Amino acid sequence: MAGHSKWANIKHRKAAQDAKRGKIFTKIIRELTVAAKSGPNPEDNPTLRATIDKALGANMKRDTIDKAIARGAGNADGDNYEAVTYEGYGVGGVAVLVECLTDNRNRTVAEVRHAFTKRGGNLGTDGSVAYLFSRKGQMYYEPGADEDALMEVVLEAGAEDVETNDDGSIEVTTEFTDYMSVKDALTEAGFKPDNAEIAMIPSTTIPLDKDGAEKVLALVDMLEDLDDVQNVYTNADIPEEVMAELG
Repeated sequence: MAGHSKWANIKHRKAAQDAKRGKIFTKIIRELTVAAKSGPNPEDNPTLRATIDKALGANMKRDTIDKAIARGAGNADGDNYEAVTYEGYGVGGVAVLVECLTDNRNRTVAEVRHAFTKRGGNLGTDGSVAYLFSRKGQMYYEPGADEDALMEVVLEAGAEDVETNDDGSIEVTTEFTDYMSVKDALTEAGFKPDNAEIAMIPSTTIPLDKDGAEKVLALVDMLEDLDDVQNVYTNADIPEEVMAELG
C-alpha cells in the first residue's frame, strides 16, 4: 500500500504507552512475576528473558525487576494470576486479540466485553481470530540504517525475514524462540533496534480510512487502559498519511 509505514504505527503506539508509563510498569511487573514461576533463571526461561528485555527497554530499574522475579519464583501469596486471551472484532471487521493476566476471570471478561461494546466492536468466541496471528519477534530500525550491512548480520543470525518499508524503515522478523539470539547478534554488530518486541503478527491485514482508524485506536486505547490487559493486537493496516492526520 502506498504510503504504508509500520514504523509510523509503532511510534504512535509507543507515544500513547509513554503517556501511561506508570500503568505500563505495573503490567510489566505482573508479567515478570508470572514468567518467573516457570523458573527464575532467564537463561533457561526464554519467556522471562524476553520480559526482562522488555522491562529494561521501558527503563525499569534492575532492582524492581529482580524483586518481581523473586516474588514470582517464590510463588508469593496474592500473585495467583493466570493468562487468558480474548478475541473479538472492531469496526470494519478488524480482528482484535487481547492478552490478559488476571486473578478474576469474571471481572476481566466483563471489562473487556464492555470496551468492545462501547467502541463499536464485539467479543468473539475462542478461536474466532487467533488463527490469524502468529507469535514472532520483531525489531524495527528508523530510516537511515545501513540495509546491506544489517542484512548480512541478519542472515548470519538466522532471522526469518527482513523488510524495508516505504519510508526506509527496516523491520526484522524472527521466530519467537530465536528472538533474543538474533537481537543480541544485531546489537553486538552495532545495530541496536529502535524498537524490539515479541508480538502476535497477523497473516492478513485490513486497511482503514481515518474514521475506521480512529475507532479501532479508541478501542485499543480503552482495552490497554484495563489493569488486567497486558497486550492488544489487531490486523488493522493504517496508512502513514492517515496516521499523520490522526496526529
